[in-house]
Amino acid sequence: MTYQTDKNTATALYDLITGDEDARVCKDIPEESCKHQPANFLLHLATNFFTKLADELASARLVFPWVLALLGAPMLLIGLAVPIREAGVLLPQLFIAAKIREKPVRKYVWMFGGILSALALWACALALIMDAGPQVASTVVFVALLVFSLARGICSVAAKDVLGKTVSKSRRGTLMGTATTISGVFTLLLGLNLGFYNTIQANALVLAALLAGAGFCWLLGSLCIANMREEPGATEGGGNAGVVALQSLHLLISDAPFRNFVICRTLLLSVSLGIPMVVVLAQANTNATGLIGLLLLMAGLANTVSGYVWGRLADVSSRLVMGCASALNALTIVAMMILLEHFTLADELMLYAGVYFVLSVCLAGVRLGRKTLLVDMATPEKRSAYVAVSNTIIGGLILLVGAAVALLSQQDVQVMLWAFAAMAALAAVLCPWVLPSQQAGTSA
Repeated sequence: MTYQTDKNTATALYDLITGDEDARVCKDIPEESCKHQPANFLLHLATNFFTKLADELASARLVFPWVLALLGAPMLLIGLAVPIREAGVLLPQLFIAAKIREKPVRKYVWMFGGILSALALWACALALIMDAGPQVASTVVFVALLVFSLARGICSVAAKDVLGKTVSKSRRGTLMGTATTISGVFTLLLGLNLGFYNTIQANALVLAALLAGAGFCWLLGSLCIANMREEPGATEGGGNAGVVALQSLHLLISDAPFRNFVICRTLLLSVSLGIPMVVVLAQANTNATGLIGLLLLMAGLANTVSGYVWGRLADVSSRLVMGCASALNALTIVAMMILLEHFTLADELMLYAGVYFVLSVCLAGVRLGRKTLLVDMATPEKRSAYVAVSNTIIGGLILLVGAAVALLSQQDVQVMLWAFAAMAALAAVLCPWVLPSQQAGTSA
C-alpha cells in the first residue's frame, strides 16, 4: 500500500511538472523503463538539483578563484581555474566512455564519480581551515580541483547515458530546466545571505563552508541515483579504451549532424569563457567588497527565472534555444563594451551585476540546449560515444583557449570580450541552420 501510494504521488508530481496526462508516453526508452519513468524522472530531478547547486557553491567562475587568491596563488593559476576545471572534466571522457560502456547498469559509475567529487571538495574545505601554510594549502586545492574535475567527467558520461535510458524524449529538457530553476532559488537565497559578509574575501570559514556544502550536495545526488530503476543496457562499444577512442573519433568524419554539433559547441565556448572576463573587469574597476555575494545572487536569480523556461523550449527546439542564447550573449557583451568605452556611468557595479545576470541566463540556455540536443540526437548505441568524443575535443580546446585567455587577459581583457562576442554571434547564426531539427529522425 505504501509503495502504491508513493508510486501515485510520483506520477502526480511528474504530471504537474511535465504537463503530461499520461505518464506512459515513452518515445525512445524500453518498455520496462516506461513504467518507472515518473519515479525516475523525480530522482533525476533531485540529482540534477543537488549537482547544479553544488556547481554554484563550488563555482570555478567565482569560488575557486577566490580561494586561490586567498591562499596567495599566482594570478596565472587563478586565471586557469575555469579551463582546468572544465578541461579536467572533459578531456578524459573519450577513454572513460569505453570502460563505462562495458557495464550494462551505469548508475553505479555515476555514484562513484559523485562520491569522489564530494571527497575532493571536502579536501579543499579542510585546506582552507587548517593551518598548513599557503604553499601546502594551494597545492592541496590544486590537486583536489583536478580530482574533482576528473570525477565530474565520469559523472558526465554516465549521467547522460542513464538519462537516455530512463527518461523519454520531450521530457529531458523540462527535467534539467526545472532542476536549474529550483537550484537557482537556493543560490539566490545564498547570495542574499553572503551579501552581508562584506569581508568575504578574507573569510576562509565562509569559503570552506561553501565547498563543504557542495561536497554534501554531491553525496545526496549519489544517494538519489542509487535509488533509480535502471534496466540493463547494451554493452557494445566497450573494450580497450585507446582502440575504442580512435574508433569513436571517426564519428567526426562519418556523422555530419554530430560534426556540426561539435563545431557549434566549439563556438559556444565563448559563452562560458566570457563570464570570468566580466568578473575580472568588475574586480578591477569597482569596489569588490561583497562582490562574490552579489554575483552569486545574480547567478541564482538568472537560473531561477530562466531554467524552467529554457528547458521547456529545449523540448520544442533545442537548436533554437542554443541560437537565441548565444545571440543574446553577443548583444549583451557588445552593449556593455559600448557603454564602458563611450559613456560615464554613475555606478559601474550595477552594470557588471546586470551583465553577469544576463550572461548567466545565456549560459543556462546554452547548456540546457546542447545537453538536450546531444541526448536526443544519439541512438542508445552511440550516446556514450557522442558524449565522450564531443566532450574530449571541447576539453582540449578549453585548455588551449583558456591558457591563452589567462595570459592575454593580463594585457587586455576587453579585446578577449570582443572576440568572444564575435564567436557567440557566429554560433547564433549556425546553430538553427546546421544542427538537426526536433523531428529529424533520431535527432533532437
